[in-house]
Amino acid sequence: MATLDRIRVHPVKALDATTVESTTIVETGALEWDRRYAIVESTERPRLGEAPHGAYVNGKREERVHDLAAVYDLDRETITVSERGVDEGHAFHLELDRDCLSSWLSDFFGYPVELVRNDEGGFPDDADASGPTIIGDGTIEAVASWYDGIDPSEMRRRLRPNLVVGDVPAFWEDRLYDEPGRVVPFEIGPARLHGVNPCQRCVVPTRDPDTGEETEGFQETFVSRREETLPEWATDDRFDHYFRLMVNTRAPDSSWGTPLSVGDAVTIGEPVSEPSAGAP
Repeated sequence: MATLDRIRVHPVKALDATTVESTTIVETGALEWDRRYAIVESTERPRLGEAPHGAYVNGKREERVHDLAAVYDLDRETITVSERGVDEGHAFHLELDRDCLSSWLSDFFGYPVELVRNDEGGFPDDADASGPTIIGDGTIEAVASWYDGIDPSEMRRRLRPNLVVGDVPAFWEDRLYDEPGRVVPFEIGPARLHGVNPCQRCVVPTRDPDTGEETEGFQETFVSRREETLPEWATDDRFDHYFRLMVNTRAPDSSWGTPLSVGDAVTIGEPVSEPSAGAP
């Protein structure tokens, strides 16, 4: 029986995740604490050519993100940051010490940045499907097996899913989307979610999560093997390319405020037409 095996949230977008035993779906459908904060550039930099506050500092564009380790105490709302491989960490309250943390991060990256907060759903990677990302543990194991020296734990860190479902076969989550204009309702315990589409991957999974070094041939191997192993239940129309894995979701308004807990049963419904905004 499919059950929720792991919940991972990223309190600061682009930094390390932390594992929780339970969480709540907040307004807009995100998970509580997930990407509540983001690091953004506080001045325009000619190298990027973007307006102030318009540029996230993340692994897609700033390799030094991989050099930064983050550990959280969500009960105390604190973060301890350090350079990977350095024992000494620096602890900050995410709200009360936000200016101090922004200053520390500016020194770390070598240019002015700010830590910004959004209580209304955080800073999701996919604004159209802002619910938690989901994948099966069998998929993580299968994809890790495509590479020498990458175990499932490292692959999970590369892929950065919110929800990992246990006791399911590889690529189980490819059942959670359908043709464009349709969604797949599914339930995790008392919460109802809609599977929207397979997640388009960026450069981040191609890099070692500890060093930031690119794994040679990662994307080429991934694309080839993903196409070869695409299950019969996957909807081909959703694949303009095969560098897609994990599923993006939305949470209907009726699920806002609903808890999710490790051990919750997961059940899949039949595809339906995409509900209009505000529909249950």
